[in-house]
Amino acid sequence: MKTKLFSFIFSLVFVIQLYAEYSNNTSLGTFSKPLIVLILLVWLYVATNLKGRFHKRIFTGLIFAWAGDLLLMLQDGRTSFFIFGLAAFLVCHIFYIRAFTLDHKSNPSHKTPYFLWAVGAFAIFCSGLFFYLQPKLGAMQFPVLMYAIIICVMALMAVNRYGKVNIFSFKLILYGALFFLLSDSVLAVNKFAQPIPQGGALIMATYMIAQYLIVYGTIERKLVVMRTEV
Repeated sequence: MKTKLFSFIFSLVFVIQLYAEYSNNTSLGTFSKPLIVLILLVWLYVATNLKGRFHKRIFTGLIFAWAGDLLLMLQDGRTSFFIFGLAAFLVCHIFYIRAFTLDHKSNPSHKTPYFLWAVGAFAIFCSGLFFYLQPKLGAMQFPVLMYAIIICVMALMAVNRYGKVNIFSFKLILYGALFFLLSDSVLAVNKFAQPIPQGGALIMATYMIAQYLIVYGTIERKLVVMRTEV
């Protein structure tokens, strides 16, 4: 019941935010954008009471994501706001990584199939995107490189949950991590390389799907090998 209710509320905000992006309605976007993560924060708290470290770390990551949303929304050409927003999302990903690592620790002897293939794929994607953007980055080269590495590590840690949690939670969070990677990649190309038609709508759509799936996967998480301290 909680999942259906919060999913319905989130869907309404999803539609409003996309309409704001397509119609370039700044006032409407200013209203709806802060609600995206706030709804997910309330849902996660109500559904789990933040009983475990995994839930607490995802919750903390969401708080930093909410701060990043506000900073990017208010940047209006101010580079410092973009950098602070980037830093907030960087911390968000670090907390997600720390959460996903808990599942690896629950059963470290279990080896994730094709993990090395995933490492190679994310490394190629990260380096390819960076070298494509590098000529346009200027002073932002190091921050963007660090961010690209961290988000790829986040996606890789989502892959590494395979076999340590129930398959439903694994798939939800993995797909969420991949949507997050897509969203940030589109944002980087749109901002530094070349404008993408309706880029704002694509960025926000993939971002909202990513956060929703990660929170849903967190709520549905069950360890295959349970440990009381996790």
